Amino acid sequence: MTPMVIAMPGNEQLADELASLLSLERVTALVRRFPDGESHVRVEQAVAGRQAFIVCTLDRPDDKLVPCSCWPVACVSPVRTALVCGAYLAYMRQDRRFQPGETISAQHVGAWISGQFDWLVTVDPHLHRIVDLSEVYSIPSRVVHAADGVARWVQSQVRQPLLIGPDEESAQWVEDVAHRASVPSVVLTKTRRGDREVEVSVPDVQRWRTHTPVLVDDIVSTARTMVETVGHLRRAGLAAPVCVAVHAVFADNAYQDLQAAGAASIVSCDTIRHPSNRIALAADIANGVRELMS
Repeated sequence: MTPMVIAMPGNEQLADELASLLSLERVTALVRRFPDGESHVRVEQAVAGRQAFIVCTLDRPDDKLVPCSCWPVACVSPVRTALVCGAYLAYMRQDRRFQPGETISAQHVGAWISGQFDWLVTVDPHLHRIVDLSEVYSIPSRVVHAADGVARWVQSQVRQPLLIGPDEESAQWVEDVAHRASVPSVVLTKTRRGDREVEVSVPDVQRWRTHTPVLVDDIVSTARTMVETVGHLRRAGLAAPVCVAVHAVFADNAYQDLQAAGAASIVSCDTIRHPSNRIALAADIANGVRELMS
């Protein structure tokens, strides 16, 4: 029987694209809340004996994880069930115990998802002290990289770009994109003083005055790092920068704050639905799914 793509609420566009690219049946999961706040999940099509792919990007994860993971055990279980985190994978930041009494949520959520699904496809998870997803996920996984898509966009849309990483953690993304786009890059230094307070080094980029700065980061949540970097670049006399995010979390007023800071434009991949989405990754995600299907 034809495998099915099940779209969790808010993931319909990616599910449609994957169903088209992979010649799969597209179905929808109906999710509602009981008055006591519990989730009720229903898939109307028959799922017994069929391979199923649940498409659910996990930004704002606490309202999504229970509905996403409860339906495979509530229904007659398919032969194989895959989670396509289309493709932001939550709970990867807390990958060790920073203070006494803290939980290592990357390990706990990884074990939970591994117990519900047979395999996982995601885009550029936030791997810092974790080298590979296999350290926290016991199921087969495929990591889809956004670097090609970002590099193509930079090449086609930005005049004489200079790629800039706002901190050391962004170095892997920036250097990879710069290499693929054949453009220069610089990585700055960041000191974090709290969840919403960061200090970014004043860049020594005088020789790049004729270039267009392009800030690239994997996750933009509060946007404080990018806001600080935009300010430093503008004070250094560079042109207003283009800001590129792989995952556009944009918590609270982060998007508006980044606009107000003086960014020339703000662009993101479509791993999280947002008005800034300009870089489509469905074809890359489909390739990751296709590898594990075979």
